Amino acid sequence: MLWVKAFHIMAVICWFAGIFYLPRLFVYHAMSEDTTSQERFVIMESKLFWGIMTPSAIATILLGAWMIADSPSYYLSAPWMHVKLALVVALLIFHWACWYFLDKLKVDSNIRSHRYFRVLNEVPVLMMIPIVILVVVKPVFGA
Repeated sequence: MLWVKAFHIMAVICWFAGIFYLPRLFVYHAMSEDTTSQERFVIMESKLFWGIMTPSAIATILLGAWMIADSPSYYLSAPWMHVKLALVVALLIFHWACWYFLDKLKVDSNIRSHRYFRVLNEVPVLMMIPIVILVVVKPVFGA
């Protein structure tokens, strides 16, 4: 099971790398004014989303589910895991939102400013911090 955990951690790292970088690309894309730059950003965003982020998200979910299935009584009885899973669902919603913006920017129908994407770029950090704390510290709630 340690191999599964190791690959799960690697998948999480890859997923977060994409989740941190894609909104930054959106910032630059929203600021770009020439067609060449916009076309370049569309390619970069698409490759990042479909080539790294989405496969890493799928691997993260599958490997995490494998670990839970291996020891459901431990993981599903731990309140910290319920909070962590809720944050993972929030990350999946963020991932979907990135897909939405990717599609909008691809057809040049973006309705958001670069400032909006700068703020959006910080959201995954606000989810990563408690996820790491929950997994490492495994706090006891209500005790």
